[in-house]
Amino acid sequence: MASIIVTGAAGFIGFHACRRLVADGWSVTGVDCFNAYYDPALKRGRAEALQAEFGIAVRDLDIADDAALKALVLKLRPDRILHLAAQAGVRYGFDHPFEYEHSNLKGHLSVLEAARALGDGLGHLVYASSSSVYGEREGPFKESDPVDHPASLYAATKRAGEMMTESYVSLFGLPATGLRFFTVYGPWGRPDMAYFKFAEAIMEGRKLPLFDSGRGRRDFTYVDDVVECLARICADAPARKSHRIFNIGGSNPRPTTDLVKALESSLGRSAQIEHLPPQPGDVSLTYADTSALETAYAYKPVVKLEDGIARFADWYLGWRGEKARSLAG
Repeated sequence: MASIIVTGAAGFIGFHACRRLVADGWSVTGVDCFNAYYDPALKRGRAEALQAEFGIAVRDLDIADDAALKALVLKLRPDRILHLAAQAGVRYGFDHPFEYEHSNLKGHLSVLEAARALGDGLGHLVYASSSSVYGEREGPFKESDPVDHPASLYAATKRAGEMMTESYVSLFGLPATGLRFFTVYGPWGRPDMAYFKFAEAIMEGRKLPLFDSGRGRRDFTYVDDVVECLARICADAPARKSHRIFNIGGSNPRPTTDLVKALESSLGRSAQIEHLPPQPGDVSLTYADTSALETAYAYKPVVKLEDGIARFADWYLGWRGEKARSLAG
């Protein structure tokens, strides 16, 4: 049985990726530091579900602890590393910049060093980048586009991760693939993301802040589509000294107002919208050109926004009910 270590396993995408990888026959080891960027109880809930449903124990480990990470990797000697752990979010970096240095720079370097230590035993390092590296521009965004003007510290650190990886591929022959994710959403999602915040506001009867009056367009990508791409890419074994980057997106940017309408329909309630000016760090458009992904792996994300939001809403209402019962008990 092939083995894989997944960093950020208790995170949103990491949780779904672990479930899929086990279903595909991988021996999965997860690590996560369970930080408090958003409610750690949700992360613990994901980890508990992984343990209960699939027997995956998520180890409490900070990837920036390079000695601990390297020791684990050398002990387990996985065939693959799927690196998803990161400090996410654009605006959080305005007040917590060193969190990004810790996780996205030092943490990424620790992963590269651990991968280097495995030598020829590592078949593939797959890591998460972000569509934010493209900054403000017209779409569709292609992997060959220049990415020299990040609009946020988060974007800058994710681009730095790509460049650090390129140097390790060149120097030490790693086989690596970076994935630029475009606005991933779905069940067990991150409470800091717009769709989750909007759902909370709608259900609690609060004003829903709509920046730039919802004119910004996002390439919303359902998590199952992302995981399908991850499964295919992790199973691949590219040549050593190979570094590829792929966009992972729906290739169908929609205005934020469409997201609000989909949530209203799925939750059965109307939103009380508060129109606000654009926020610093936000870009007006994200739009993935996925032709490279389609050529390499014969797959393109297919889930429509309305269908994906309906699935999220089903999970969210159940999760919200469980949370209320837990607090009442």
